[in-house]
Amino acid sequence: MIYGAGVDVGSTQTKAVIVDESRRIVARSLIATGANVSRAGENAFVKACDAAGLPRETVGYVVGTGYGRYKVTFGDAQITEITCHGRGAQSLFPATRTVIDMGGQDTKAIKVGADGSVVDFSMNDKCAAGTGRFLSAAADVTGVGLDEIGPLSLQAKTPVRLTSVCTVFVESDIMSYLAQRKTVEDILGGVHKAIATRTMSLVRRVGVEEEITFTGGVSLNIGMVRALEEVLGKPINVSDEGHYMGALGAALFALERAQAGARGDVVAVGAGRS
Repeated sequence: MIYGAGVDVGSTQTKAVIVDESRRIVARSLIATGANVSRAGENAFVKACDAAGLPRETVGYVVGTGYGRYKVTFGDAQITEITCHGRGAQSLFPATRTVIDMGGQDTKAIKVGADGSVVDFSMNDKCAAGTGRFLSAAADVTGVGLDEIGPLSLQAKTPVRLTSVCTVFVESDIMSYLAQRKTVEDILGGVHKAIATRTMSLVRRVGVEEEITFTGGVSLNIGMVRALEEVLGKPINVSDEGHYMGALGAALFALERAQAGARGDVVAVGAGRS
């Protein structure tokens, strides 16, 4: 049996996925990235190997992805998270043409072809506005658990209008609304709507093409899913594997390269690096 592994080193969390020859996920792991990025990548990989009951040496190829991909020094190649999220999304939803990846520090809109290859992309790489960090700040100020803000936002009757989606200023905005006795539900409804609207501007840059798949850790937030569907005016695909989509895409690339190596094909190790 040939296995491929993907290690996605994100700004806040590191994910690892191992797939077998049938492209089935045999193990996954999720840990906090912390200060030591290299150690996080290795620990996530080891944890996934342990979960699969596999010795490390049985994994034929390892691809690192995410912002810390070059710190996956034990890996065989590095591929951008944009490419990996596109591939992962297309593997689960073959008709995917637009991918929205929302993580802890950035949001990306990705246009993909029928084979999952990236055609175009846009991202907010200058600040953390409209990302998981923004939602975390809103949760802290309202005193609500991060896993509760999505469901609560769906209960909003009159969502507030935020003057800014800057993570630095969101605290003062929310404090002001709390002083005005606005409900937490309406505040969170406004927060989710503001992020969805900002995300829509990114998606417009690459063009909205169906089907749309939502990936990244924030895809687990039902309030964000509904807010995006409202501004897009159409349903979006969401998978239970959304948090692992980058690692899954990386694992699929790794599997292909492991299989090519087993056949004696020349594996272009540097292909896909950027």
